[in-house]
Amino acid sequence: MKIDVITLFPQMLDGLLSESMMGRARCSGLVDIRVHNLRDWAKGKHKQVDDRPFGGGAGMVLMPEPIFDVMESLAAGGACHRVYMAPDGVPLSPRMAQSLADKDHIVFFSGHYEGIDERAREKLFDQEISIGDYVLTNGTLAAAVVIDCLCRFLPGFLGEEKSLTSESFEGKLLDFPQYTRPALFRDMRIPEVLLSGNHAKIDRWRQRKREEKTHERRPDLLED
Repeated sequence: MKIDVITLFPQMLDGLLSESMMGRARCSGLVDIRVHNLRDWAKGKHKQVDDRPFGGGAGMVLMPEPIFDVMESLAAGGACHRVYMAPDGVPLSPRMAQSLADKDHIVFFSGHYEGIDERAREKLFDQEISIGDYVLTNGTLAAAVVIDCLCRFLPGFLGEEKSLTSESFEGKLLDFPQYTRPALFRDMRIPEVLLSGNHAKIDRWRQRKREEKTHERRPDLLED
């Protein structure tokens, strides 16, 4: 998979893209991620990319020209899926992440300030994604979350794909409690069922715990 990220703050992604499983995936060639500075497509001596909004109001808006230029430049090599990170986009979900993982080439555009010129939103993007009902200082952080989420669905990224079938939100349930050694720690003992060796019994216990946690913490997941 090839991923391009357009941002005003490319260094914000350095840690994410070079550490842990993401770093290993890039080194192995499983995913090719490239980060671009929007100012490289800006005109003029000062490389201006933003201006005041028509109609007045606080903040600045990213201008359409550099956005069109960078998106057209990165799409010139062939078909790509173009994503704009926006607080008012469609909420990210595991199903959406899995769908994105099936794409060959994705271009993420990270907004900033008060957002981007609406003409760019209307003409350039195939999808607008939000990672939650809150606003960040810029879309680079949100793009990083989506990239990390979708890459977990790439074959070979996790190493042990079965972990995808028993995590939170799979089947609209939260994850079950996890324990490791020692079995007794500061007078706190793990549930006896986990020491039983009876895998069918353990599976039933885990399923019950997933249901209980979901009812307690996220009943909205069970509404339908």
